[in-house]
Amino acid sequence: MEKRLIAKDALAGIIKKLSEKMVVYAPVKDEDNICFRVLEKGQEPLVNYANTKNAPKNFFFPQTETMMRYMRTERGMELKSAEAEDVPEALLFGARPCDVRSFVLLDNVFDQDEYQDPYYIDKRKKTTIVSLACVTPPYSTCFCTSVGGHPMSSEGADVLLTDLGGNYLAEFLTPKGEALLSQIGDLAAADEGAAAAKEELVKKSESEIKSKVAGSEIKPWLDENFEHPFWDTIHKSCLACGTCTYLCPTCHCFDISDQVKGADGKRIRAWDSCMYWLFTIETSGHNPRTSQKQRWRQRLLHKFRYFVDNFGAIACVGCGRGVLYWPVNIDIRKDVNDISKL
Repeated sequence: MEKRLIAKDALAGIIKKLSEKMVVYAPVKDEDNICFRVLEKGQEPLVNYANTKNAPKNFFFPQTETMMRYMRTERGMELKSAEAEDVPEALLFGARPCDVRSFVLLDNVFDQDEYQDPYYIDKRKKTTIVSLACVTPPYSTCFCTSVGGHPMSSEGADVLLTDLGGNYLAEFLTPKGEALLSQIGDLAAADEGAAAAKEELVKKSESEIKSKVAGSEIKPWLDENFEHPFWDTIHKSCLACGTCTYLCPTCHCFDISDQVKGADGKRIRAWDSCMYWLFTIETSGHNPRTSQKQRWRQRLLHKFRYFVDNFGAIACVGCGRGVLYWPVNIDIRKDVNDISKL
């Protein structure tokens, strides 16, 4: 593994220069928010920020995505898979460790041995991920250490950047990361002092995660209490707005529909939410989840029970976005801890 030093005042310029060679998805200022966007020509990314409002999963799993195009011709229907369209080499810069870990969890869904999603997989294979370690956890709502993460984890990253003060320690962890190093050019080698400084920061950053949830402790209760009275309480303030699922780095439900104009059509998939009444409605008109209680129970069970059964990990990375942005102050940390006391 290559370890180099990058001067703090040089990092944004390096990424800006890389954006002239490839697609770069990075945090930028968007009115009052900080969001991941594709860098425009000449645009520099933010390197000093807490976290973005949107999760970067949109880069691999877009909110709307064309799966297939078709056209009615004199010879019949012609089909063209969007999978065949060229996906460029790309760089995802500045994702926090919690968001990078979400890709590892999403890989379980979209890149299984038996079921593979070519749209997601192609973008994943052609993208190099540069993660920015949380030397100081950005928000009091962060709880990554309660769900298997760490504020300075390298899991899922090709390159990990750690702020050491005047420099970033850049660890090039994978072949894709090392290939990126060859495009950046000469960087000073990191010495043992830089590695020692990082280890001190690892301990410090973990100790600063003050928000704790009993994420790994509640599954036995969830396995046995599908009809418990507790489920009658947690949904009462829910607006069914879908904010929780649209901001979540690991939510991955989608709907598929056809859009046709004249002889041309396309099949698209778009994010969907288990919070919506239409999400489970069947062709017959029957809906197995008629109440918000049932829908909220499904959301929590999926995160902390079903995903664990299927893939061995909690489907939450502790980013705290839901706590920050839910309009009615629903707090999944409180729900999990309340369950742990039952």
